[in-house]
Amino acid sequence: MKNFMLAVFMLLLSVSLFAQMSPESWYNFDPEKDDIMGVSSNRAYEELLKDRKAKPVVVAIIDGGTDIYHEDLDAVIWINEDEIPNNGIDDDNNGYIDDVHGWNFIGNKDGENLNHANLEVTRVFRMLTPKWEGKDSSDYADNEEFMLYLECKRKVDSEKTSADDFLETLGILKANLLFADSILTLYFETEDYTIDQVKGIKEKPLLEIAEFMAHWMTEEVDVPLVDEIINQTESEALYRYNVEFDPRGIIGDDWTNNNDPYYGNNDVKGPRAGHGTSVAGNVAAIRNNGTGPDGVTENAELMIIRVVPEGDEYDKDVANAILYAVNNGASIINMSFGKGYSPQKQFVDSALRVANEHDVLIIHAAGNEAENNDIIHHFPLNLDDNGNIINDKFLVVGASTKEKGKNLVAGFSNYGGQTVDLFAPGESIYSCEPKDGYSYASGTSMASPVATGVATIIRAYFPELSAKEVKEILMASVTKYDKKVYVPSADGGKPSKDNFSNLSISGGIINAYNAVKLAIEKTEN
Repeated sequence: MKNFMLAVFMLLLSVSLFAQMSPESWYNFDPEKDDIMGVSSNRAYEELLKDRKAKPVVVAIIDGGTDIYHEDLDAVIWINEDEIPNNGIDDDNNGYIDDVHGWNFIGNKDGENLNHANLEVTRVFRMLTPKWEGKDSSDYADNEEFMLYLECKRKVDSEKTSADDFLETLGILKANLLFADSILTLYFETEDYTIDQVKGIKEKPLLEIAEFMAHWMTEEVDVPLVDEIINQTESEALYRYNVEFDPRGIIGDDWTNNNDPYYGNNDVKGPRAGHGTSVAGNVAAIRNNGTGPDGVTENAELMIIRVVPEGDEYDKDVANAILYAVNNGASIINMSFGKGYSPQKQFVDSALRVANEHDVLIIHAAGNEAENNDIIHHFPLNLDDNGNIINDKFLVVGASTKEKGKNLVAGFSNYGGQTVDLFAPGESIYSCEPKDGYSYASGTSMASPVATGVATIIRAYFPELSAKEVKEILMASVTKYDKKVYVPSADGGKPSKDNFSNLSISGGIINAYNAVKLAIEKTEN
């Protein structure tokens, strides 16, 4: 339940911050001029790039779906000029019919979409159960697969039981809130009673109900919020940790076999486009139009590829999404997703090697578990089975805040002096949501596209630089902060402190202004 409770906390935090902050894209600000730990993209455009010409850069957003008709995004969505829309023909002969704006690898040819899915730990447990169920631990203590089976079984059983119990508790709470509200509505003869009125009740028949309601009103918990948490918990109980639930039949393929990448449909929005729309907005929401946020870059064409359901993505879909992006002209790929297990890692490894050969920069979110990635692996992992780097154009991004000081690292962010390349703003990021909406979101999922936006600026204005050179420039030009900060704590205990420079390979936060200066020096020399 750790990730779920963290999500609830971040939801409440975002709501609170929304009330306090104006909808400014602070992540574009400059650490020196604005005294805010942004990426200095505004300054880069204003001072270094205004007289330079840029080429558009195709950026693949591999995510859960994006609202491509959003008012702040529709002008920056990639268009496959070789495909005639909606004619039912694969005009460009790339294997995908009517892929005008990208592709959806978790749908079928009839237009149906996979929405809910298991976590990977559940799929691994289900896959290994026929072979290992009932086996004696003492006989197989040295067998890695058996130990993996036991690990997954313990986690799935524990989380499923916890979710079921919490769901029951939430149901009781909701029923009691509804009952108390109905009594108090009758008592006050209005639904709009206040907490002070409730606390003023002294009559014994109503005192217990009043104290109950006053407590939850103080905590700002009401029926709509409980319903929201119930929906989250139902996802845990009914889908994520439920071994009886297997939705892959919608696709109609074998997700453990990748001999045919030509499946899915062209619905790049899908049923849950909130996350992907926010990610897309971070990269390239139209700048300086007086509407919503300003994306980091004004030079992107966003190719939308859907692979992430409400649950964990499948390795097969991730691999094919990377290959689709590479084969259809993407120069940068943003991957704001991750998981703790990867049973078909070889599929993704192979795709990463292809991307490496084709000079594509891949930018990946470090994860939101407040863990050290040097110790605990999170997938996709850019290391082969022998610990060697697969793709030297792969950038892992942690999340930072707007504050200078000990709270510079977002409390949820993963980190790693050997495995996380750099940090980028990822807390309280104002961005797009479906149906022309806007909201705040937090996570390394937000930090990754902010970094992608900076990388896009460099690739747009300095197209002669290779992806490897772009990565080197981004790493060398970070904003350094050589002071101690709180290190995120996965167990929720008191966080320790360490120098910020020790929490990533570069030791800093991505900086567009510095990167552009360095790119100018490199190309002119």
